Amino acid sequence: MRTALLIIDVQHALCTGPDAVDNGDRTIANINLLSQKARAARAPVIFVQHEDQGTLAHESPGWQLATGLQHTEQDLRLRKRGSDAFHQTDLQAMLKMRHISDLVICGMQTEFCVESTVRRALALGYPVTLAADAHTTAPNGVLSVADVVAHHHATLSNLGAYGVRTTVRPAQDISF
Repeated sequence: MRTALLIIDVQHALCTGPDAVDNGDRTIANINLLSQKARAARAPVIFVQHEDQGTLAHESPGWQLATGLQHTEQDLRLRKRGSDAFHQTDLQAMLKMRHISDLVICGMQTEFCVESTVRRALALGYPVTLAADAHTTAPNGVLSVADVVAHHHATLSNLGAYGVRTTVRPAQDISF
């Protein structure tokens, strides 16, 4: 079993301003804990960066990795345009080339890119560990952020049709 850490969309534009995610600093601290553990175990750390025509335009200030997020030259980077990090990207090839069989997933935003990527990973046969305290989203005016996160923990951990499962664990309990 070889595991990779997938850090999704932890970018400046999602962490600042009036539409910022909730608990961004705590989430980033937990992601940093995961990336430290992954690097210590020589597991690949992959930063996924969303891009669009607006605040997440490629190379714009909003597109950059969030302040406080630790990264190294050895970490991998992946650009994406859709919510699913596998969709029209080289992620699958990156994982296969490194003989990755399992994924730890964290990042932003829970009900969009995190969920879409977890579901696709399962469909492709990757068991997923979702870091319970290392993903978040922005308030949406319908559900609280805590409710969105709790709903996705319950939903994603109960998907069983793929033959592999999602396990939800706090960052401190995840090892590589």
